[in-house]
Amino acid sequence: MSRRTSPPFRADHVGSLLRPGRLLDARDDFAAGRISAADLRSVEDQEIPRAVRMQEEVGLQSATDGEFRRTTWHMDFIYQLGGISKAPGNLAVKFVNPSGTIEWTPAALHVGSRVRLDGTIFGEDFAFLKSQVTTAVPKLTIPSPNMVHYRGGPAMLDPDIYPDMEEFWADLAAAYADEVQRLGELGCTYLQFDDTSLAYLNDPAQRAEIAGRGEDAEHMHLRYINQINAAVAGKPAGMAITTHMCRGNFRSSWVASGGYDFVAEALFSQLDVDGFFLEYDDERSGGFEPLRFVPAGKMVVLGLVTTKRPELESKDDLKRRIDEAAKYVPLDQICLSGQCGFSSTVEGNALTYDQQVAKLRLIVDTAHDIWG
Repeated sequence: MSRRTSPPFRADHVGSLLRPGRLLDARDDFAAGRISAADLRSVEDQEIPRAVRMQEEVGLQSATDGEFRRTTWHMDFIYQLGGISKAPGNLAVKFVNPSGTIEWTPAALHVGSRVRLDGTIFGEDFAFLKSQVTTAVPKLTIPSPNMVHYRGGPAMLDPDIYPDMEEFWADLAAAYADEVQRLGELGCTYLQFDDTSLAYLNDPAQRAEIAGRGEDAEHMHLRYINQINAAVAGKPAGMAITTHMCRGNFRSSWVASGGYDFVAEALFSQLDVDGFFLEYDDERSGGFEPLRFVPAGKMVVLGLVTTKRPELESKDDLKRRIDEAAKYVPLDQICLSGQCGFSSTVEGNALTYDQQVAKLRLIVDTAHDIWG
């Protein structure tokens, strides 16, 4: 099989990377008022090129900035949308790990005026990344529009601004469509919508939470699919857009469980993206049977290598699992990646830099053995 020249690639990765200690120290100094925003950005500008070199040296065909300028994979973006602001109090999200539970508490959301795009979010960040790559395609990750709704729900909306929920959905889609166009003008050819909501909705407990706030949990995934489709409908020629769907990733912990069965038929047959990054690193992910709904021409990126634990997977085990998946979707439509980023939030997962690099190298080497 031939080497892929357009995203997603046979060996790919989700996006975030462990923050270097020097960058973590600089963030602490900035938060304490010891250095300026310009000083912090200078440290980021020094660390991101090192991360890009690492990705290229292990053989990846795409490179991100590791999300080094963000505190979280999604809220940094969402808070920059026009009309959305931080609200008093916090959102409480419970994450699970083998030792128990931990809680993540970002600021709450409030939509106090019409949602809009006031400027290209992460535009300067992408331009810097693009200037640093030499062999890799610069990849930008942003949260999908669904994350705005999933995190805040109807309670975040000012009823005087949005008496009709459909108006909110329309404005949100328009803002994202504008963002996609602007990123295309900056030369972005690989854009990823990160979306935990479509994976969470496979979990009955998550659907119960959605129903508990008065929404149609059984059909929410259909609304979410339409939202992404509206956002990407006018994507620039030459831009590949993928979506990543995992069940939570915070300090090696997770939120939801369950295979992709509940959303699979609609998701794979209707979502208008070029590839699906899917979490498949443990039993919580379910089986590969839902992949039977993936249509010809769409790529599936199997997240078989965990970013939550340091132990390095066996290459033979990865090949065996890819063979299993190929019973449901042709091998030529499969790629390989980590199950999620290594540091969806600034805290990062419980592994070292060297272990992170080893996992990325394993992904590249395994893909080379399978696809050449």
